[in-house]
Amino acid sequence: MADKRDYYEVLGVAKTASADDLKKAYRKLAKDCHPDLHPGDKAAEARFKELNEAYEVLSDPDKRAKYDQFGHAAFDPNAGFGGAGGSGFGGFGGFDDILSDLFGGGFGGFGGFGGGGHNAGPRPGAPIRINLRLTFREAAFGCTKQISVMRTEPCPDCHGSGCSAGTTPEVCPACHGSGTVRTQQRMMGMTMSSTSPCSKCGGSGKIIHQPCKSCNGSGNTRKSRKISVNIPAGIDHGQTISMRGQGHAGEAGAENGDLLITVMVDPDPKFRRDGTNILSAEEITFAQAALGAEVDVQTLDGKAKLTIPEGTQTGSVFRLRGCGVTRINGTLRGDQFITVNVVTPRNLTPEQKEALRAFAAAMNETTAEAEKKGIFEKKRKKKDK
Repeated sequence: MADKRDYYEVLGVAKTASADDLKKAYRKLAKDCHPDLHPGDKAAEARFKELNEAYEVLSDPDKRAKYDQFGHAAFDPNAGFGGAGGSGFGGFGGFDDILSDLFGGGFGGFGGFGGGGHNAGPRPGAPIRINLRLTFREAAFGCTKQISVMRTEPCPDCHGSGCSAGTTPEVCPACHGSGTVRTQQRMMGMTMSSTSPCSKCGGSGKIIHQPCKSCNGSGNTRKSRKISVNIPAGIDHGQTISMRGQGHAGEAGAENGDLLITVMVDPDPKFRRDGTNILSAEEITFAQAALGAEVDVQTLDGKAKLTIPEGTQTGSVFRLRGCGVTRINGTLRGDQFITVNVVTPRNLTPEQKEALRAFAAAMNETTAEAEKKGIFEKKRKKKDK
C-alpha cells in the first residue's frame, strides 16, 4: 500500500471536493488516458486503472469515509479493515454511465454487466414538422384546416419489404437479424463490451438480394398527402399540435412518426391577446366621458354595449366578462379589457365654440382665447386713459 498515490491527488481534487467535482475530474482524466484511445500504451492503461480505483472509492460515501480515516490501509486485507473496495473493484456503480457519456454509448458495462448500445429492430419513422398560419379569430374560436405534407410511405409494390415480388430477404448471417454486433475486450481484469451496427447488413438485420425496382430496396416511397387538421379553440402563437402516426413511415412495419404542427397567429388590428384575455381600446367623446353614456364596442363576437359612467377619465379600463378566448381544451372564456381614450374635438363650428366658452366660464376655467382677449382689453383701456 505504501507505493499507492493519494486518491485525491490521482483525481486532482481537494479533499473537500463534492460528488459532482469528483465526477467531472474523473470524466476529464478518463477520456484523456482511456486505453482505447492509446492502444499499446502501457502507461495510459496503468493510469486509467489508477483513476478507476480512485474514483471507485471516493464516489462511494462509505468507502470515502473509511479512506479519509484510515487511508489505503482501509482496503488492505492484511490491515484488518475488511479489504472492501480499492484495488478489488467491488462494484462500478456509475462508471458505465460515465463512459457511455464520454464515448457515445459504445460501452456495455464492466465485467460483462450492463447492456447499452444499439437497440435491435426496425427504426420508427421520423417526425414531420411544419408551421401553419392562422388568423387571430381562427386561433380564438378554432377551425379545421387542410394541409399538404410530403412524407415517406410503404412502397405499394413491395408493401414495405424492399424485395421484388416473389422474393424474401435473407436474415443477416453476421448479426443473425439483430442489426448489431457485439465485441468484448479484456483489460485490467475487466471485460469491456461494446455494440455497433452490423457492417454486413447496415444495421437492418436482413440482406435483400433482389431489391424492389420501385423503391430500390428501401421499402418506402415519397407521397404528397392532404391532411385535415382540427385546430382547437384557444390555441396560441407558437403552440404545437401533434398528430400521432401522420409522419414518415417506419422501417419494416415499425411505427410511423408524428406530424408536429406549430401555429403562427397573425396579429389583429383591433385586439391583442394576454393569455385567455383580450385587450382592446375604444374612443369616446368629451361629452360622453363627462356626462356618461352607453356606447357600442367591438368584441370577438361582434358589437356589445358598454356603460360609461359620468366623469370617466381617459385611460380608464373596463371589463366585459366572458368576452375573451376559450381556455384550450376547456369551456370557460377569459374576459375583455377595454381602455377608453377621450378624444378632443376638432374643427368646431362657431356655435360649438360658443357653447364651450360658456361651459368654461361656468367652470371658472381660463382658456388661451380668454387670456389673449383679457390682455388685449387691458392694453386698450390703458391707451384710452
